[in-house]
Amino acid sequence: MKQVPIGVSARHIHLSKEHIAALFGEGAELTVLKPLSQPGQFAANETVEVIGPKGRFPKVRILGPARPKTQLEISRTDAFALGLNPPVRESGDIAGSPGITIVGPAGQVTVEEGVIIAARHIHFHTSEAEAWGIADKQLLRVRVGGERGLVFENVIARVSDSFALDMHIDTDEANAAGLKTGDTGEILD
Repeated sequence: MKQVPIGVSARHIHLSKEHIAALFGEGAELTVLKPLSQPGQFAANETVEVIGPKGRFPKVRILGPARPKTQLEISRTDAFALGLNPPVRESGDIAGSPGITIVGPAGQVTVEEGVIIAARHIHFHTSEAEAWGIADKQLLRVRVGGERGLVFENVIARVSDSFALDMHIDTDEANAAGLKTGDTGEILD
């Protein structure tokens, strides 16, 4: 049986170095609140406000380290609240996605694109993927049990020497299946 731990990903934002400086002041650095499941990744102490056409979220957690491009990852429910219709995409694939206004303690920026609903995915270390016969970008099915058990379709395999085994779903998906971080799923194929 191919068991995978599940991580529930709440709304969060990745910022570029340029936007960290604009929002928090020149020379500002993100500080670590807690490490995340992927090596070198962390939840920062810092938060920002995001403002959409219909609504806003006052304290969106920043995940570090800095990224090449700023990107807000939200659930479909969050998208309705903000008044946006973002695509479901892999992290980093923001071309043609909606923009958002971001407010920090030292300023604000508006990005023309960068809001997505993250596609459900599993991070595999290369050795785990090879042992299980799973290729990068392969679409998988994952069964979760419990009172609201279901099978997640179209789970993208992401394979790298820098990844640790973890399946990422958003809060809408977790709520629909009655899941929390630390629960497990079974890869069917």
